[in-house]
This record gives sequence, C-alpha cells and structure tokens, in this order.
Amino acid sequence: MRSSLTIFRKSKGFTLIELMIVVAIMGILATAAMPLRELMIKREKEQELRVALRQIRTAIDAYKLATDEGRIAKKVDESGYPPRLEELYMGVPDIKDPKKKIIYFLRRLPRDPMFTELEIDGIQLTPAEETWGKRSYESPWDSPKEGDDVFDVFSRSEAIGMNGIPYRQW
Repeated sequence: MRSSLTIFRKSKGFTLIELMIVVAIMGILATAAMPLRELMIKREKEQELRVALRQIRTAIDAYKLATDEGRIAKKVDESGYPPRLEELYMGVPDIKDPKKKIIYFLRRLPRDPMFTELEIDGIQLTPAEETWGKRSYESPWDSPKEGDDVFDVFSRSEAIGMNGIPYRQW
C-alpha cells in the first residue's frame, strides 16, 4: 500500500540561482581576502627590512671593532668604518695574521626590500649596494649624507611603515 505522502523527485544538479549565490559568496570572500594579502606582503617586507638592517649594521660594527683591534689597516685621518659596503662581503686582509687571511663580515649584502625597480626576466639590474642609503660618520643623524665611509645604512623608500615611522628612519 502506498502512503498518501507525496514522493519528491531527486534533483540532478544545481539551479541557476544556487550557482549565482555561490559565485557571489566566493566573490565577496575574495574581495575581503585581498586587503589581508596586501597586509601580509607588507609585513613580510618590513620583517625583511628589519633583518637586513640588523645584518648590515652588525657587520659595520664588526668591521669597526676589527679596525680598533688593529686587524684592518687604517690611516690616521680615517674613522675606522668601512669605506664602502662592498668591503663587508668582499673581505679585507687581516694585517695581524702572518698569512694575511681575508676577514669577511657578510656572506652577501642583502638588498633593500623596499627598493623598487624594474626587473628584466627576473634579473634585478641595480646592485644591492645601490639599493641602500648610506650615512657617513661625519654626517648628522637627521640629514644623512654619504661621505668617506659607511657609518650606517637606511632604506631609501619614502613610504611609511605600519608602525607610522618612515622606513628611512628605521
């Protein structure tokens, strides 16, 4: 005996309205995710900048210490800081070592992650040394200028970090 209940037919697919609703929801989610992705990229670049600045500044300080210890040749009128950033990864001879072994302060010079340039086939045209702003020992802190040595480095970017401080002042 058949019951008096109506038997429903099984659906064999989605209706157009269901598909439109799903597409609309996915569009809303994608729109909401874009700002978060941009925020994550900015955070990653800022972290790269912090690490790069720390590495370079540590290497500059190590160079100065080696100069003060008499391991690196220095003229009387020099500050003891490296004359160029290249000295940090190209190395300098240790004048106290009888074999004149080379002292390296960095394996490679990191690039400023905030420095933007055109790339050709994935190759960056600007050398890493030129991506950084350099401050000499004689330069005042509030208006850094290049000089005979490299006392400090800073980002040349005019952008402002998520903490509200311009990258140039990090």
